[in-house]
Formats: sequence, structure tokens, C-alpha cells
Amino acid sequence: MSERRLSESGFPIKPVYDAGDVPDDLESRLGAPGKYPYTRGVYPTMYTSRPWTMRQYAGFGTAAESNARYHQLLAAGTMGLSVAFDLPTQMGYDSDDPIAHGEVGKVGVAVDSIDDMRLLFDGIPLDRVSTSMTINAPASVLLLLYQLVAEEAGVPGSALNGTIQNDILKEYIARGTYIFPPKPSLRLVADTFAYCRKETPKWNTISISGYHMAEAGATPVQEVAFTLANGVEYVRAALAAGLAVDDFAPRLSFFFVARTTLLEEVAKFRAARRIWARLMREEFGAQDPKSWMLRFHTQTAGVQLTAQQPEVNLIRVAVQGLGAVLGGTQSLHTNSYDEAIALPTEKAARLALRTQQVLAYETDLTSTVDPFAGSYVVEAMTSEIEEEAVALMERVFGHGSSVDAIEAGFQKREIETSAYRVAQEIDSGERVVVGVNRFAVSEEEPYEPLRVDPTIEKAQAARLAELRATRDAGAVERALDDLRAAASGTDNVLYPMKEALRARATVGEVSGALREIWGVYRPTDRF
Repeated sequence: MSERRLSESGFPIKPVYDAGDVPDDLESRLGAPGKYPYTRGVYPTMYTSRPWTMRQYAGFGTAAESNARYHQLLAAGTMGLSVAFDLPTQMGYDSDDPIAHGEVGKVGVAVDSIDDMRLLFDGIPLDRVSTSMTINAPASVLLLLYQLVAEEAGVPGSALNGTIQNDILKEYIARGTYIFPPKPSLRLVADTFAYCRKETPKWNTISISGYHMAEAGATPVQEVAFTLANGVEYVRAALAAGLAVDDFAPRLSFFFVARTTLLEEVAKFRAARRIWARLMREEFGAQDPKSWMLRFHTQTAGVQLTAQQPEVNLIRVAVQGLGAVLGGTQSLHTNSYDEAIALPTEKAARLALRTQQVLAYETDLTSTVDPFAGSYVVEAMTSEIEEEAVALMERVFGHGSSVDAIEAGFQKREIETSAYRVAQEIDSGERVVVGVNRFAVSEEEPYEPLRVDPTIEKAQAARLAELRATRDAGAVERALDDLRAAASGTDNVLYPMKEALRARATVGEVSGALREIWGVYRPTDRF
């Protein structure tokens, strides 16, 4: 082990911290819990009145199979659902499209139409459950399907509570499930903001994500800087579309990772809140204190899970979850210990939820707000991350905007450099991964993974064939024409999109209509 220990972001970690390491203006940087600049948390009482939302991410195979898992999670005590969609759905293709072959139901649930959405949420009280949907390019399509199903159950849009990820910019940086070029994609995001403000006012219209950039190799500083820079881009897009900042900013939310490096992660969350509060109040002139708040969901770091000795992941996830809670997250997903091998089994998903429940009900974490406030090391790290993240954001904006930096490949190159450094450290043994490059065992215990039924693709194709044979084809085509007309002009596309979906147009058909007007994004050689 190196004598000079560095943080994940590259700062030297001192063996001992004292008062001289803390900023002189600490009190003004801290504020009180629930007060600007929200370093100590966005709510005055935080978890002392109620714990964070325990939200488990799940979805695989058919809508019926995922629905069964959701009922199991709710029975086990989860407070919110988080839907994983399969790759074709994320890319706006139907399950019977040739490009979807081999991927239907594999990394999430296949949702092709309103029929699938009905099955997915059958028997689930949508007026009482908070639902998060991890979907980006077709986020508006899935939100509208959800709203239509809720309306059929007598639940108005005004009662719906949840989040769509809807963060397309990070797809160009780190993940790749984009459809349209950046400009029309930002237009679709802004249309969604406007639609939700009127039709689903409790809904979080975007979850601006650093998680996927962190999974790709971003350091904590890079995660904060690139995520908040993308947030600035979305704010600017909404303002350019004619929205007032305080009309949409209170519904913005964020999504971060929690690694095992607990102290730096706690500092990261505190720094991110402080930067965002200052940006919204000083740069964008927001007047509503809710516009200054950085509210975020956290997921434990999947990239740190190992297929070797998978039970050790239970300890990793507990430490990661602890960091998220100490950092003041609003909701948390804890990964299952077997996710490095396959989709989580029911037992593994239940254990992941139990991890959160132990943190909430068997520890004293919920007894006081921001227990690390005033800690020499945490306050020093918070300020270091804040200063370095702001400097990196300036480098992004030096390209003109976050989109301009994306098109220049800036964020992607920075993240790849960090990922390469970590890989080298693991290969050399400088970075210890328990059970992989140290403390390995000669023989692993047998494990039976959850397997997705390979006949799902055929069954989904059959359902689509029946849908197309029984719906009013003329009504579908007229509705899609209205959608194309709105996309060609300046009208909000979500209203004709909703009518097309009501007429039982498929996710692929709606996305295809927009592809015809807006085109498809192709990355340049600079990526």
C-alpha cells in the first residue's frame, strides 16, 4: 500500500486533520439543515421525522413477471418502485423489430404498448406508490403510458408521484442509449417539463444522472461537475422554451452513485448541494427556495460488485448505503449481492432491501441530521470537491455549453482517462479488490442465477401481432401524423403522443415517427 493515500478524486488524504484544514468561513458554507446553501441537507428534519424512500430497482422478462416481483418488494416493505426496462424499450424499438432480437426482456422488462403497461402495474395502487422509471430517450412515451394506465384506474395525473430519468445528455457521455440528436432531444425534455407542470405536477420531470458516468469510471469530482453541468444545460433549454425558472426547477432531481469510499462520498453529496444552490440562486435568479434544493436518489455502486465471492458484496453494499444516508440522500436503491453474475434472485433482492431497513431501524442514523457536520476531514473534503468540481465545470463551459463539450468528446475522454487509471491500479495490485486481487479463494461455491425465459421474445411478438390486428389502424395512423406535425413545428409533442398511445400505438411506432422528423444521432470519430 502506498504511504501517500489519495482520494478517488486524486486529493491527498492526510493521516490527521485539524481545525486548520477547515475553511475559515465554514459557518456560512454550512448553514442550517433545510436552509441555503443546503450543505447539511435539503429538509430541516431530514430522517428524524421519516426515513429516506427505500426504492428497489427491478424489471425483467415480461410485464407479468416484473409485476410479480413488484408485489414481492412491496410486501417486503419497499416504499417505492424503480422500473428497469429492457434494451429495445430503452432504444425505442418494439420487441418484434429485428434489431431487438436477443435482447427482449434481458436487462429489464419489455414494454411495447399500453397493454404491457397495464400488466406491469396490475394491482398496484398508483395513487399511493412512488414510481421511478429508468428511461431516457423515450422517457415521455413511458410516462404517458403510465399516466394512461393510472387514468383507467381512476387516478388523475395530479395524484401521480414519481420520476422519469429523462436525462439524455449523459447517454451521449457514458451510456449510449440515445435516439435523436442533442437539440431535438433537449426540445423533448423541455416539452416534458411543460407538460408535467400542467398535467402531473407532483412528478419529477428529470433525474439528472451522475451514476452512469461514475459506473463508466468518473471520479467523484467528475461525477459532480459533469452532472451539474448537464443540469445547467437543461435549465437553459427550459428557459429558452419560455418556461420560468421557478415553474420547473423545484421538480428537478438528481441521481448519484455511492461507492465504498465512505468519507469522500459523504463530502461529494454535501458539495453537490452547495454548488447547485448557488447556481440556481445566483446564476439563474430563482426565487423559490425549492428551486435551490438539490434533491437526489442514490444507487450503490454496481461497478464495485464482484462475481468472485459474491457474498462479500453484501458488506460492500451496506457500506455504500451508509455513505448515501450519511450524505443526505432522499431515496436509495441498494444493489443485490448477485448482480455481478445475473439478474437478482428474489432472495437477493429481499436482502438488499433488508440492508436499508437495518440502517433505518437498527442504527441511530435517523436520530440526528448531518452527523458529520463540523468533522475536520469531511468539511475539508467537501470544500476540496466543491472547488475542483466548479473548476471542471468551467472547463466544460469553456467549450460553449455542455452539449458543445459532449460533441467535442471532452467529458468522455476525461472519464476514460480516470477509468484507465483505476484499471491499472487494480491490475498492479495497488488498489485492493477483496476476493479478486487479494484474499481470493481457490474454489467458488456453486450459485444458481436467475434466468430469463428465452421464449419471451416470441411471446411479445405474438402480443404485438394481436394488438395490431385488433386496434383501429386508421386512428393510430392519424394520431401518428399529428405527432409528426407537432415534431415538425413548435407545439408540445406530448399531447399528440398521448393520443397516439391511447389509440394503442406502440413504443416503437411513436419513436419511429419522431425518428422520421428529427433523425438519429450518430457519434463522430472524436468519441
